[in-house]
Amino acid sequence: MSGSVLFLGAPEYLGVEVARRGFFAELNYQAQQAEKRRRQQVAAAYRAQAAAQREAERARRDYERAAAASARASAAEQVEAQKLAARMHVDARTAEAAAMNAELAQLYEDMNCLLASTLDVDDYIDLESLKIKTVEHPRFEPGPLADPVPPMPSLIYPPEPVYREPAAPTGLSNAFGGKKRHEAEVAKVRAAYEVAHRGWHEHCARLHADYMAEYERRKRAEQERVHRLNAAEEEYRLQCRQREAEAEAQNQHLSQFINDLAFDVESAIQDYVGVVLSNSVYPEAFPIAYDHSFDISSRELVLTVIVPEPGGLPAVKEYRYVKAKDEIVPTALPVKERKDRYASAVWQVALRTLHEIFEADRAGKIRSVALTVAADRLAPATGQPERIPFVLVGADREHFGTFDLAHVVPHATLSYLGAALSKSPFDFVAADSSAGVRVRGR
Repeated sequence: MSGSVLFLGAPEYLGVEVARRGFFAELNYQAQQAEKRRRQQVAAAYRAQAAAQREAERARRDYERAAAASARASAAEQVEAQKLAARMHVDARTAEAAAMNAELAQLYEDMNCLLASTLDVDDYIDLESLKIKTVEHPRFEPGPLADPVPPMPSLIYPPEPVYREPAAPTGLSNAFGGKKRHEAEVAKVRAAYEVAHRGWHEHCARLHADYMAEYERRKRAEQERVHRLNAAEEEYRLQCRQREAEAEAQNQHLSQFINDLAFDVESAIQDYVGVVLSNSVYPEAFPIAYDHSFDISSRELVLTVIVPEPGGLPAVKEYRYVKAKDEIVPTALPVKERKDRYASAVWQVALRTLHEIFEADRAGKIRSVALTVAADRLAPATGQPERIPFVLVGADREHFGTFDLAHVVPHATLSYLGAALSKSPFDFVAADSSAGVRVRGR
């Protein structure tokens, strides 16, 4: 593992032990996801499964388009359109069955290669490489707060009314009462002007009042925006400082962890084993759980691997589309094949686990492993939980390291190591340890 990854631990107020658990939980999760992505990317079966799923999706879209075309067709065209839609439906269902078979093949291939899939992976975890070299902060995104309140446009008043006095009479018009008529007309025009001017003035006063109210509203809105923007920027800076502080704390935690490993602190060795085991990615349909403890005085790791019970695994050989029933029908996997595949998976898990532990322990902190591979179930007789051991084996690192696991038969290797092995893990037959478990190489 390498790269600068930010692992966020628990806050200080939760206590050292909680922070420690949070750190390793995040470390384990990140390791699992990275390894899962790597293995998926290199798996040919995974690519075949993805291609089958794309084909099924394409066929489904073709059928939906054909069905829509049938609904739009005229009476003369509808029969042909319905035939096309029916063919597309068959193609879509057939592609769906093919995608299901590809997914099934992926699962079975993964189970068949549980041991082989880990041999090209270096299980050692370089803890120094997990230190955070640079803390990457997200961009500050103020959103709408970045947009200032639009400024007020200039206030434009309507034109002021202009008083235009009627022209004075001249000549005979002035001599025969024109002067009085003019005076009356002037009074009338002036009165109309005064009314219009008062209305204009009042209208301008209202416009000014509305303008100033809107101006004050926008001014307050802009002040509020600036205040909220400043608060958001301060919150962003605070989060950046927190990320940097957390990164520094995680680096210090890693440094302490590395130092404890170097000085053979028992809890540190046990924690490192936990990270290594979590980094071992199994198929989603075949989940694995672990329980382990390390004794520094004997340098022996006692490790239990919990495999899924056989009833939870697929019992299908293949899927086929039956046109007459418009159904995708499973074909049952023969019981012998189910038993053989499950037993093979159990034997592979045992060797894979031993290999991963010894390979990851470059410093040789662990001299031997006492391994149990088991499955949990409810006891048929009592209905109470019970754990059935399928493999009980002890292995010494020096002796185990001489094996070429790429060319072994797992059951034969476990027998060679003196393991107690179940005669039928599929049937929950416990391994017979009455004769004890030998450890070759000691």
